[in-house]
Amino acid sequence: MKKQRAFLKWAGGKFSLVEDIRRHLPPARKLVEPFVGAGSVFLNTDYDDYLLADINPDLINLYNVVKTEPERYIKDAKDFFTPEYNQKAAYLAIREAFNKTQDPYQRSLYFLYLNRHGFNGLCRYNKKGGFNVPFGSYKKPYFPEDEMCFFSEKAKKATFICEGYHHTFSRARKGSVIYCDPPYAPLSTTANFTSYAGNGFSLDDQAALADVAESTATQRGIPVLISNHDTTLTRRLYHGADLSVVKVKRTISRNGSGRNKVDELLALFTPPQTD
Repeated sequence: MKKQRAFLKWAGGKFSLVEDIRRHLPPARKLVEPFVGAGSVFLNTDYDDYLLADINPDLINLYNVVKTEPERYIKDAKDFFTPEYNQKAAYLAIREAFNKTQDPYQRSLYFLYLNRHGFNGLCRYNKKGGFNVPFGSYKKPYFPEDEMCFFSEKAKKATFICEGYHHTFSRARKGSVIYCDPPYAPLSTTANFTSYAGNGFSLDDQAALADVAESTATQRGIPVLISNHDTTLTRRLYHGADLSVVKVKRTISRNGSGRNKVDELLALFTPPQTD
């Protein structure tokens, strides 16, 4: 099976890990993802049905547009991938237009443009909710037409919804498996803690997610797989799960020297065996 790339650049995307994740996902009819992100796991698995959620409304809006109007969307989005738009002044103007408009279709076009032309494909908002990633200065930003076509076709099996993970967990039913790719825990408790907490996912959230994963498996009979950094903290949080370690190369790092292998933990919470 050829690996399918997501059409968005995404910090912490799971493209390089999909084989490992696939191997650890138990068989099920439906895959539920409370943190869908760029959707690499969705794109590289084969379930009858998908429930894909994320707390970012721009991401879910874009996915619903690409699902329902792929031809129109691809045609309109392509207009932004020309040399005239690949300039800092044009980027800043579109970023400002994106922050001003509430029109869902317009926002979806701008969001893809900002993702592909912004620095490192980051997705970041200020306290007022304004997108604030700087211009990326790439020679020729890639227009992911084939990837969007594949996504749109596959999305026929998927429901995309914007909500927090607690809601998504409560929607899951027996016969499903849940895969969680939360914002990762810091590699050490001193690791730039303030900026880490800025993504809205604190250590308390990490612990709460582990709790709901465990209770969903043990009390509701729905298996849950979580990926995270392999640290003392995550091992403690997931002590009730089957733990597997995967070596992975990290690509997003502030300095090139930081791009070394960081162990990745896959924690599988399974329903109790019934004889």
